[in-house]
Amino acid sequence: MTNTVVQTALQAVEKTVEAAQETTIARTVEATSGWLDAFTAWVDKVDEVIWGLPLIGAILVTGLLLTCILRLNHLFNLKNAFRYMFHTEEGTSGDVSAFGALCTALSATIGTGNIVGVATAIGTGGPGALFWMEVAAFFGMATKFAEGLLAVKYREFTSDGRVLGGPFYYIEKGLKGVFGIRNWKWLAVIFAVFGVLAGIMGIGTVTQVHGISSATLRFFDPDFSPADPSTGVAILSWAGIDTSYSWAVVISGLIVTLCVGLVVIGGLKRIAAVSTVIVPFMAISYVVIIAFLLIGNISKITAAIELIVRAAFNPSAFTGGMVGTIFIAMQKGVARGIFSNEAGLGSAPIAAAAAKTNEPARQGLVCMTGTFIDTIVICTMTGLAIVVTGAWEPSLGLKGVDITIEAFGRGLAFLGPGSGAFSGFFLMTALTFFAFTTILGWNYYSEKCLEYLVGSRRQWIVKIYRLLYVAVVFVGPYLTVSVVWGMADVFNGLMAFPNLIALVLLSPVVWRVTKDYLRRRDAKQ
Repeated sequence: MTNTVVQTALQAVEKTVEAAQETTIARTVEATSGWLDAFTAWVDKVDEVIWGLPLIGAILVTGLLLTCILRLNHLFNLKNAFRYMFHTEEGTSGDVSAFGALCTALSATIGTGNIVGVATAIGTGGPGALFWMEVAAFFGMATKFAEGLLAVKYREFTSDGRVLGGPFYYIEKGLKGVFGIRNWKWLAVIFAVFGVLAGIMGIGTVTQVHGISSATLRFFDPDFSPADPSTGVAILSWAGIDTSYSWAVVISGLIVTLCVGLVVIGGLKRIAAVSTVIVPFMAISYVVIIAFLLIGNISKITAAIELIVRAAFNPSAFTGGMVGTIFIAMQKGVARGIFSNEAGLGSAPIAAAAAKTNEPARQGLVCMTGTFIDTIVICTMTGLAIVVTGAWEPSLGLKGVDITIEAFGRGLAFLGPGSGAFSGFFLMTALTFFAFTTILGWNYYSEKCLEYLVGSRRQWIVKIYRLLYVAVVFVGPYLTVSVVWGMADVFNGLMAFPNLIALVLLSPVVWRVTKDYLRRRDAKQ
């Protein structure tokens, strides 16, 4: 009798403890969820402020100022710029060829922005957003020219011959004495800190690998349900998280991590070697497929261009009230364009500084072609495909990459019943390779920012950072990316402000170096 009472009492105590634990866990989860929701909302607000009128206006004004100062000379030399890409100067110093430096920069810019970013801009800002994207690219070419020029002019070489360069060096060295301020290193440090954070916590890792895993999931396992553990694998069960992941996500994540590790641990030369193969191949393949789509729908292109131009100035008349003002269309187009080609953000000059050249203006011209290829060619063709096929129309209810998939499916329908499967496979492949090269490019950018902060002699810190970078790529497919995308946008935007200040203040240097180079070059001809 006594034992029965004791057992009953113990069982009651156990049930009480279990109930208390369940209540505590539920409250903890609820509190955590509330904290995460609040943090996400705060990040979104900061993102809206940074990527609102101040930054967009600053980037456009800087590009306009540089375009005027250069007197369009950079555009008049566009043909020469493409020629310089494939001809390395003799007797020059640097880590990689001009083409290698450009491909490293393009590896970070040609990515999800060309496929998803354009679709998002048109889907939320209407067809007119593509027009404003082109305007941003036009002025952005002058910005990229100035960034490449200054990166080479103010770069440094270590005792073992490695190149150190980027916005942090032309901020620190070029601005010395401006406004009577002898030391501008504090501004360079701010840029470098945000560059490291953007690479390791956002645009360079989680967002890209998650994009790859999502693309493979959409193609190989579209019916997967995370609520059904029997259909996948519970990767995080050890942490008490009862969420199942598709094998497509797990396998693609492991493959990407392995490939990233093999490349980034080899440093810039290996990144450049891989980029010079993957970037041209995928960019050309993507352009060829879209060109084929546009040729198949050539009768609709004139009407699509007219719609894009007219919707840029009166978006509500063509979007059924979805976009009410010109500013919204302008904001979406300019923001996504800048996000795609990164003109003004200060990332590309980090790669440009490593080019084998003795002429800053020459590398500025090569650097400028990145914006032309990324936005004026690839983004324009993607946007035209979306508008021509009507995949952007609000009545379809599509968002992001689904708009591009719909456009490819409609535009290539003349190929027959298998066009849909081909379109899905091709876009999955393009997204995978574009995102992979973005991971490589941003590893180099953020690594150079870290090297500036800790000093070039502390390479052991850089090596540890590479391992950490690969580790973040490994866990990327299993993380929620909504807040990470917001943080990536914030850090990217914060990188831009120090860089834009330097570009404006050093604009007389840009013109002086350019004029001297053109005079000497023309005298030799």
